[in-house]
Amino acid sequence: MNSVLLASNRGPVSFTVSDDGVLTMRRGGGGLVSGLSGVGREGDVLWVCAALSDGDRSAARQAPGGRLDHAGYETGALRMLDIASSTFHRAYNSVANSTLWFVNHLLYDIPNAPHFGTRFRRDWESYRDYNGAFALALAEEAGHGARVMVQDYHLTLTPAMLRAERPDLRVAHFSHTPWAPPEYFSLLPDDVAGEVLGGILGADHAGFLTRRWAEAFMECCRTVLGAEVDRRAGTVSYAGRATRIGVHALGVDGEALWARAGEPDVESHMAAIREQVGDRKLIVRIDRTELSKNIVRGLLSYKEFLDAHPEWHGRVVHLAFAYPSRHDLPEYREYTAAVQRCAQEIEDEYATEDWDPLILNVNDDYPRSLAAYRLADVLLVNPIRDGMNLVAKEGPVLSRTCALVLSREAGACAELGAHALVVNPYDITGTADALHAALVMPEPERVHRRARLVAAATALPPHRWLAAQLDALT
Repeated sequence: MNSVLLASNRGPVSFTVSDDGVLTMRRGGGGLVSGLSGVGREGDVLWVCAALSDGDRSAARQAPGGRLDHAGYETGALRMLDIASSTFHRAYNSVANSTLWFVNHLLYDIPNAPHFGTRFRRDWESYRDYNGAFALALAEEAGHGARVMVQDYHLTLTPAMLRAERPDLRVAHFSHTPWAPPEYFSLLPDDVAGEVLGGILGADHAGFLTRRWAEAFMECCRTVLGAEVDRRAGTVSYAGRATRIGVHALGVDGEALWARAGEPDVESHMAAIREQVGDRKLIVRIDRTELSKNIVRGLLSYKEFLDAHPEWHGRVVHLAFAYPSRHDLPEYREYTAAVQRCAQEIEDEYATEDWDPLILNVNDDYPRSLAAYRLADVLLVNPIRDGMNLVAKEGPVLSRTCALVLSREAGACAELGAHALVVNPYDITGTADALHAALVMPEPERVHRRARLVAAATALPPHRWLAAQLDALT
């Protein structure tokens, strides 16, 4: 039985299955996995995650009790849950990604969406079942008095369910996303909004990446639930018990990141990028094609920069990594197509025989991303809303002279804003001006800013981030 458990939708590894049934394991994707992949291998920590694909389900079914480490995989202690694909699809795509994500990132086109009818109610039942599967697995695996770390918006109901099953456990929930203000959170049906908040309040400790998101959550609890909020003490009291609210700004492990970035596959990608770019300045962005990441406005800002500064033609390249995300959802397929159209327009207008102003990569490749960080002169991070954004922290760690252009709506701005060029993510002209300012920034200023960015980015690496929350449960 385990004394520390970590639960999340996505795990540290994923599997693909070939036509002949051979399974291939690779590193999992997403910011949460980037932040926590090292933690899951430490000490007595069992990671519980869901099988996301046919390959994952095959691996989970072949492993005794879903324990991949007991099947010989070098994953650290890991249990992968084989949840029925129909239940998973409705819980993950229809509720977590199409509803809770949209609410907390303020993404709805309000005159046209959302619609909460009978179909949503069916999907919500699947979300309950999905959370229940995690609660049951955690209850089975946890030793008496164990500490359990439940992660993110996929698992908002799990803490209360787990408490009902195992009141001896100490439970924390952590939100890696922003949290919506009450007037937007109240788009959810009243009972669903109450269930989400009450589910998280089933935890002893509820953590957030910034004070801004924690304050929004507490205000939702006060407004929607009528809970008693003590901001000075940092507690929310509801249904006869109190939940402590904490702020833990997840950072990066600089040493581990550099160790990985120095491996031969990264060096090979660096050589390939240098061959493409030559001695030109390099503007880099690394994102999933996620609606909140604001890639299209970023590309339009680069186009406006090229319009305003012809002296940079032939002297700069924008390397944009836009890795496909959530293609089960039509909004994401359309957004990916919009990114590709915008990129093509820039190429058509500005490319010459010996200069590609924009290189767009859509195939996920972690070593190539690390190579791009190391070569970046400017890093563009311009989300319209983001819980933290680890790209903004990883980039300055790996680039010796990187200037950071950062959205004020990224959670990371609370820590990094004083040393970045901060932009309004909706202001295309303002972002274009910031790109120019970043490119012409004097070297001493770059070095000074970068040193302070690195100090802030590495202040709370994953193992210390986890330890701080575990300490809050003792």
